[in-house]
Amino acid sequence: MAESDAPAAQNPSVPPARARFLKRRRDLQHPVQEVAPVDASLPHGVRLAGAWSWRLLVIGAVIAVVVFLIVQLRLIVVPVLVAVLLAALLVPFKDVLVRHRWPRWLAIVATLLTLVVVVGGLFYVAIWQVTRESHDLQTQSVAAFGQFRSWLTTGPLGLTEAQIDGAFQSLWSSLQQDSQVYISGALSIGSTLGHVLTGALLTVFSVLFILIDGRSIWGWIVRIFPKNARAAVDGAGQAGWLTLRNFAKVQVLVASIDALGIGLGAFFLGLPLVLPIAVLVFLGSFIPIVGAVLTGALAVFVALIFKGWVFALIMLAVVLLVQQIEGHVLQPLIMGTAVKVHPLAVVLAVAAGSLLAGIPGALFAVPFVAVLNVMVHYVSSGVWRSRPPEATAAPEGAIWETVPRVRRTRA
Repeated sequence: MAESDAPAAQNPSVPPARARFLKRRRDLQHPVQEVAPVDASLPHGVRLAGAWSWRLLVIGAVIAVVVFLIVQLRLIVVPVLVAVLLAALLVPFKDVLVRHRWPRWLAIVATLLTLVVVVGGLFYVAIWQVTRESHDLQTQSVAAFGQFRSWLTTGPLGLTEAQIDGAFQSLWSSLQQDSQVYISGALSIGSTLGHVLTGALLTVFSVLFILIDGRSIWGWIVRIFPKNARAAVDGAGQAGWLTLRNFAKVQVLVASIDALGIGLGAFFLGLPLVLPIAVLVFLGSFIPIVGAVLTGALAVFVALIFKGWVFALIMLAVVLLVQQIEGHVLQPLIMGTAVKVHPLAVVLAVAAGSLLAGIPGALFAVPFVAVLNVMVHYVSSGVWRSRPPEATAAPEGAIWETVPRVRRTRA
C-alpha cells in the first residue's frame, strides 16, 4: 500500500484531500533528514575568531586607505597639522587679549606679529652673531685644516705631501665626474625648497583662519556627523584640543631646557657663538632626531675649530647627556604627564612615527597618540550622553558655507 502512495498522490484524478493525506503519511514513514548548516558544525571559538577577523580586516583596509591618502597629500596635510600645533599654542594667547577687552581683530594681528617677531628675532640674533664672528671662524677653520694636514704627515699615518695632494686631487676629480649627480641633487633641493615655501604659506594661512574662526570651523566639522553622534564628537574634540594645547606648551619647555643645557655647556667651555648655538638648539628641538643631531654637531664643530679635539669631545659628551635627558626623562615624564600618556607609550609612539613617516611622523606621533587616547576615553566614558545632541551653527557669511542662508521675512 505504501508503494502505491506516491503514484496515487501524483495522480490528478485523486482528490486533493486524499493526496494531502497520502503525502503526509509518506513523509512520516520516510522523514527527510535535514543537513545541518556549516556554522552549526563549527566550534564557537572558530566562529567568534572568524567574525573578529573579517571585521579587523575591514578596519585595517580603511586605515590603509586613509594612510595612503595622507601620504599622497602630505604636502597639504603636513602644513595643516603644523598650523594646528601652532594654533594650539597661539589661541590661548589670543583669548587672553580678547578677555582684556582687546578688539578681536587686533588680538589676532598681535598674536601673529608676536609669533613672527619671536621667531624672526631668534633667527636674526643667531645670524647677526655668526656674521660678526665669521672672520674669526674662517681664520680658525683654515688654521684647523692646516693642523689636520700637519697631523696627517707627522702623525701615526705618516703620509707625504704628495700623497695628501694626490688624495685631494682624486677627490676633486670624483666631484667633477659626478657633477651631474650633484646638479640633479641641487635641482631636487630647489624643488624641495619650493615645497617648503608653499607649505609655509599654507601654514600661515591655516593658522590665520583658525585664529579668526576656529570655533565655527569645528562646528561645521561636527555637523557632518549624524545628529545623535554630535554630542560625543564635540566633547571628544574639545578634550583632544585641550590635550593638544598642553602638548604645545610642554614642547616649548622641553626645547628651552635643551637650549639652556647645551648653551651653558658651550659657555662654560669658553666657546664663541654661544647664543647662536642655543637659538639653533631651541629651534631644532622642535624637529625630533634630525634637529638635535644637526644642532649638536654644530656645537661640537665649533669646539673642535676653536678649542681642539679635547674640548670637542667634552662638548660631544654634553650634547649626548642633554639628548639622553630629553629622550629618557623630559619626553617620557614631563610630556607623558602633560598629555596623560604613559611614558612607554610616548617612547614607542616616537619610535613608530619615525619609522613610518620620518621627521613628520616623529613630530606628530606624541600629539596624535595623546589626542586619540583622550578622545577614545571620553567617548567610552559615556559622559556625552547627558549632553543634548546640539549642532554648532556657523555664523552667517562663513566662507565654508556652500548653501546661502535664506532670511525669513515677517509678513
